[in-house]
Amino acid sequence: MRTYKRVFVIVIDSLGVGAMDDAAAYGDAGTDTLGHISQKAEKLYIPNLCRLGIANLHALKQTEPAADPLAYFCRMNEASAGKDTMTGHWEMMGLPVTKPFLTFTENGFPKELIDELSARCGRVIIGNKSASGTQILEELAEEEIATGHMIVYTSADSVLQICGNEETFGLEELYRCCEIAREITLKDEWKVGRVIARPYVGKKKGEFKRTSNRHDYALKPYGATVLDALKNAGFDVISIGKIYDIFDGEGLTEGHKSKSSVHGMEQTIEMAGRAFEGICFVNLVDFDALWGHRRDAAGYAAELERFDVKLGELLELLTQNDLLMITADHGNDPIHSGTDHTREKVPLLAYSPAMEGNGRLEDTQTFAVVGATIAENFGVKMPEGTIGSSILHKLV
Repeated sequence: MRTYKRVFVIVIDSLGVGAMDDAAAYGDAGTDTLGHISQKAEKLYIPNLCRLGIANLHALKQTEPAADPLAYFCRMNEASAGKDTMTGHWEMMGLPVTKPFLTFTENGFPKELIDELSARCGRVIIGNKSASGTQILEELAEEEIATGHMIVYTSADSVLQICGNEETFGLEELYRCCEIAREITLKDEWKVGRVIARPYVGKKKGEFKRTSNRHDYALKPYGATVLDALKNAGFDVISIGKIYDIFDGEGLTEGHKSKSSVHGMEQTIEMAGRAFEGICFVNLVDFDALWGHRRDAAGYAAELERFDVKLGELLELLTQNDLLMITADHGNDPIHSGTDHTREKVPLLAYSPAMEGNGRLEDTQTFAVVGATIAENFGVKMPEGTIGSSILHKLV
């Protein structure tokens, strides 16, 4: 007998809660995304997250722990090797990543890759280095607009990113070039986790702005996940935000693209008013893309406040048949050096109006407890090769 009819999993992209034990090996000793945001921000008003127990899980400068939090909560460690979006989400749904995806941060992409991409796209490539998305546009977008050249760049993540002005380069052409890049980077020696189309608007420096027409071309998961098990068993598997891209559509029955994290929460709220049986899996990317990578603690805090308002609206709609799980996929400490993700533990807040208990649970050794708990809830078998143990019996 199923415990919950609907499970909402919301990933606050990059909301780490302290360095993992092996963080130093990744250059991330002492990192703490949430803690450092709290320390740096003048205010952080997140009453609904605090009602659930976030300040009980992690000390916050702005508020005291809740006397009687609504949720169960714990910190989750990552079993996989890595600190990127795909690794975190795949592990969450049971699929560990033992070999990190390739990165090309130090020297850019090999000449052979760039030459093939240039020839097949019919464009001169400029950039080819590690940079932030806003920085590369300020540096090269005017040249791209004037010449028709193509900006290609990477970051500390396993990504190949291509910029295209929506008016002069065109979205369809940008997507075509990204599809070519994805095909080329399937080779083992060049295999990156994602190729990302980065469309933008504007005509001169100071005016360039990236748009919501971003599209990620991810590798398909190398094996079946909990999402596949749910879909094969006939349950609804609904994605909001970039979940569809992260899993390349595998295991999903329905996908919704978001324009922003606030829009993603509005879509989730709309979904809460709809009858379905299964999981609604949500990624809110603005925390990471707009604030973490730009090392903007104040902006991150303001985004958390906007999220909290929508969280309050969602909580009002949850029924006895619903389970809400709020978590993250990695850290992105806004006071850490560089602009990379950080190797951190992530929070797990689990709440249902049907719960009679609450409080702190033991830290887990993998993000995969999320998927395993969902699998047990719906009575489906974890796919072969997956990891994770359910904590459903504790969520009562």
